[in-house]
Amino acid sequence: MFSYERLLLENKAWAGEKLADDPEYFSRLSGIQTPEFLWIGCSDSRVPANEITGTQPGEIFVHRNVANLVINTDVNLLSVLDYAVTYLKVKHVIVCGHYGCGGIKAATTNADYKPVLNMWLRNIKDVYRLHRPELDAIKEEEHRCDRLVELNVQEQVLNLAKTSIIQRAWKYEQRPHLHGWVYGLKDGIIKPVCEMEAGTHIDQLYEYGDL
Repeated sequence: MFSYERLLLENKAWAGEKLADDPEYFSRLSGIQTPEFLWIGCSDSRVPANEITGTQPGEIFVHRNVANLVINTDVNLLSVLDYAVTYLKVKHVIVCGHYGCGGIKAATTNADYKPVLNMWLRNIKDVYRLHRPELDAIKEEEHRCDRLVELNVQEQVLNLAKTSIIQRAWKYEQRPHLHGWVYGLKDGIIKPVCEMEAGTHIDQLYEYGDL
């Protein structure tokens, strides 16, 4: 049996268990999607949003990329954000990083990861540059990377607040709240590191006045 075939067998077993417990499970789930949360997380396979938060399918709208970045030219991310905020009316947007993130560690090196990854990791290097005095003062590499994980999450939450998508929802509907979290691979615990309530003022340069 090929490894991918095992996934199909596990899927059938899972679906059967769900129907045995609740015969209306899939018909009910397919008819409605009203998540309260948008989760922007890392693509790392060890950080599944539903499992670590104990939520069910339909409760969290999910976008994942390497190192949970919010980049103003990423149409993929922005389309997910727009759909979740404007049409699904989510109340909370969560950026969740994780300690031990390979993307974060890679960005602290001078290694050449070839064009596409170099371009992506450059955004994390920019975060390092913004916080260089604090990070350079941390001598132990693991602790320095862990702190960069936290600072990266903070910067991505700020990047969310810079978008007209978020600012428009803040102005007219007083939502969503923005949250920055970090998940610990070693203990399974999520640590909140920052939060922005709807309507929070940021640098005036980034605030739109004619929404």
